[in-house]
Amino acid sequence: MPRYAQLVMGPAGCGKSTYCSNIVKHCEVLKRSVQVVNLDPAAEHFDYPVYADIRELIQIDDAMEDEDLHFGPNGGLVFCMEYLMQNLDWLHEQLDDVEDDYILFDLPGQIELYTHIPVMRQLVDSLQNWNFRVCGVFLLDAQFLIEPSKFVSGILTALSAMVSMEIPHVNVMSKLDLLSKKDRKGLERYLEPDVKSLLTEEFDDKKFGHRFKALNTAMASMIDDYSLVTFLPLDPNDEDSINNALIQIDNAIQYGEDLEPREYREADDISADDDSGMD
Repeated sequence: MPRYAQLVMGPAGCGKSTYCSNIVKHCEVLKRSVQVVNLDPAAEHFDYPVYADIRELIQIDDAMEDEDLHFGPNGGLVFCMEYLMQNLDWLHEQLDDVEDDYILFDLPGQIELYTHIPVMRQLVDSLQNWNFRVCGVFLLDAQFLIEPSKFVSGILTALSAMVSMEIPHVNVMSKLDLLSKKDRKGLERYLEPDVKSLLTEEFDDKKFGHRFKALNTAMASMIDDYSLVTFLPLDPNDEDSINNALIQIDNAIQYGEDLEPREYREADDISADDDSGMD
């Protein structure tokens, strides 16, 4: 039987832990059991039960306070994740004990971990070797909708993670509850963006020059022509949006296909019990 995993990614402060909490609570309503593994050594507080925590193996303070290492926050985080890759037996042991087959991995937000070093790809390869079907879930929060250039930078970040991980990938626009009614009306243009038109609206050719326009055009064409990045809306106050995001992710990793025969058998057993009680 395969197991299933979501790798929850995104910039710092985009709501990854809140997303995990919302999915756990939503699945409780659906009578689905989901566990969360924290792989962010700098995390402090959680609004969900943590099944396994990387801080039991190593904490970012261990790297930053070491007299020989003298790492800053970013260097300390890279050191912690590389230490995890050198001690994957710890993670394998934690996952072997879990009875549920659906795991959310709450990951750090530093983009260097996805673009500059291979630790996250190594994590994916290990999970797949352990019979996990893995989906990347990349979150951008509503603050990226303030201006088109910021939104495009978020798109490129999501795209770099998508290319680096090489797994089924779903992009989610989070914290939509923070948007005003006026901003919500223009939301559709960001969920399936026409990047070229967004950049044209913000940048004046006369002010920024021909070369800058050519760079913007090249980036926009790369994203638009291949429809590489689209977003699902996620409002934590709207159960339908949470459910829709979960359905899209489940479809990406084919969750439930092997559960249907078992569910049918259980339904048949219940029906048979009811029929026998009628005599």
